Amino acid sequence: MTRDEGLSILNEYIKNPALVGHCLGVEAALRAYAPRYDGDPEIWGLAGLLHDFDWEIHPDAERHPAAGKPILEARGVPNEVIYAIQSHATYLNIPRVNPLDRALFACDELVGLITAVTYVRPSRHIDDVDLAAVRKKMKDKAFARNVNRQDIIDGAAELGVDLDEHITFVIAAMRGCAAELGLDGNKN
Repeated sequence: MTRDEGLSILNEYIKNPALVGHCLGVEAALRAYAPRYDGDPEIWGLAGLLHDFDWEIHPDAERHPAAGKPILEARGVPNEVIYAIQSHATYLNIPRVNPLDRALFACDELVGLITAVTYVRPSRHIDDVDLAAVRKKMKDKAFARNVNRQDIIDGAAELGVDLDEHITFVIAAMRGCAAELGLDGNKN
């Protein structure tokens, strides 16, 4: 499956630009991590791109992402991508056995937090976000309260990466596609 085919699925099911941006951010992080774990950046990117594709039609733990699985299977999404997507939802109790599974879990919530930190910067540019800013906001439980901090901590540990290194790495990956993510500054 190509990235364009994955984008087609994503855009068919997700209409909220912020959620599309989140999926693109996770895609960027996974593409960056793939070579580090001898993974295929295309496959890893596809997992990031599609991990929340069904959130708007299944916006609860009872259905997301389990109910999206048959849709992905019918569209010919590779099994390893589908498995990683299923395993990123801890409540499904699907073990994360491969580096791709662990990387998707590790990057999902972190991308959300980094995005939120970017939005509160005066410049609204990811270039003005650094490790210190993310760590500071991570401690503030009222900030981006839907971001699960424990998943960020556990994800880095499962991936075998120091948390600070992980945060810095994902920020850098997201900077590489800041315009596509809408994190390239004020547009007044």
